[in-house]
Amino acid sequence: VQLVESGGGSVQAGGSLRLSCVDPGNTYRRKFMGWFRQAPGKEREGLAYINRDGGATYYVDSVKGRFFISQDNAKNTLYLQMNNLKPEDTAVYYCAAEGWGPVMSTMGRTTFGNWGQGTQVTV
Repeated sequence: VQLVESGGGSVQAGGSLRLSCVDPGNTYRRKFMGWFRQAPGKEREGLAYINRDGGATYYVDSVKGRFFISQDNAKNTLYLQMNNLKPEDTAVYYCAAEGWGPVMSTMGRTTFGNWGQGTQVTV
């Protein structure tokens, strides 16, 4: 099941954006879901994830205090609030769910293999 992201766009440095990711069939309601990004010429980078069944969160050090992951289970939606954006935050941002797939990435101790189509963020 493909995840559906939205909310990307262009913003000035110091601004904020909130990304959304819908899990249409609530397929991953008991899984970890997270956000990654990939800038041109760079590897995909994990940012944060959340345990949808409980709400525990994990952040990589580089975004702690600026990015915040949350969920609205009634809407089957994951969010990434991004504050104080910097030019180096420019990338395609992907929503991901724990599991196996053709493309796999690891963040913390969790492996993600189910992806959305990506949304461009330009700072």
